[in-house]
This record gives sequence, C-alpha cells and structure tokens, in this order.
Amino acid sequence: MLDYLVPGLLFFLSALALKDRQDAYSLMLEGGQAGLRLLVSILPTLIFLVTAVQILRASGAAELLSRCFAPLFSRLGIPPETALLVLIRPISGSAALAVGADLMRQYGVDSPVGRTAAVMLGSTETTFYTISVYFGAAGIRKTRYTLPAALFADFVGFFMASMSVRWFYR
Repeated sequence: MLDYLVPGLLFFLSALALKDRQDAYSLMLEGGQAGLRLLVSILPTLIFLVTAVQILRASGAAELLSRCFAPLFSRLGIPPETALLVLIRPISGSAALAVGADLMRQYGVDSPVGRTAAVMLGSTETTFYTISVYFGAAGIRKTRYTLPAALFADFVGFFMASMSVRWFYR
C-alpha cells in the first residue's frame, strides 16, 4: 500500500492542477526550487549543530557534563544514567536516539532507565534544531523568549517522563 503513496499523491496533485487548468509540471518545479532554497538557507545551521554534537561526544565533554549533572538529576528523581540524553536531546535528535539506544542496550528496554529514555525521546524536542530551522525559514533572527521557554518545556518533559515511568511501572 505504501508503495503507491508517492505516485498516488503525484497523480492526485496533477489531476487537481489539470482540473484548475494549471501547469502541474511548472508548479512542481517551483515547489522543488523553493524547497532547495530553504535547504540552502538552513544548511549551515544544520552542519554546525551536527558538528558540535560530534565534537562534544568525541572530546568526552558530553560524558563529563553528564557526570557533573548526575547528582542534580538524582535529587530531582531523574535517573542519573539519562543525564547524557537530557543534555544531547535539545541539540540533536539523531545523537539523542543513539544515546537512547545505548541506554536501552545497556540497561534493557524494560528497565526503568530504558523506559525513561524511551518516554523522554517521545516527549521532548530537538529545541535548537527546531528553532534554527523554523526561525531560519521565516527569517527571524532574534529568538527572544523562545529559547528559554522551549528549554523549560523540555525540562518539564524530561521530569514528567521520569515521574510517569516511576508512577506507572513501579
């Protein structure tokens, strides 16, 4: 069924354009060009974010930060093992998925740490990536209160993920 999704969508959009007597091919080319312009405008930010995450992980800084924040996380009821995930998730989704997979491989998917990591991945956002992509696409340069509010929302998501797993699985 999914094999027919893209051809079906192209056929539907072409039929819609023909019904309105519009040039479907030109419209699709314009959309492709707009997409490429958007990609070019956000590509430097994406490259920077991916590079920064790799530097943090390769240098050991991410592990050091994780160890530094572990006591605070324990006090808040967040498993200290998830500290690296909490620190990486707002920056990079793919790095966070890798960290989550490592946690689940190390502790097991049904362990409190594995479950907490899974809920954290599902209930938080890659804040810096999202802000840079959407604000960059809209041409907005000043984030003002967006970043602090989004990071606070991420913190609430991490905290509630930890609490939810504790409440529902103990």
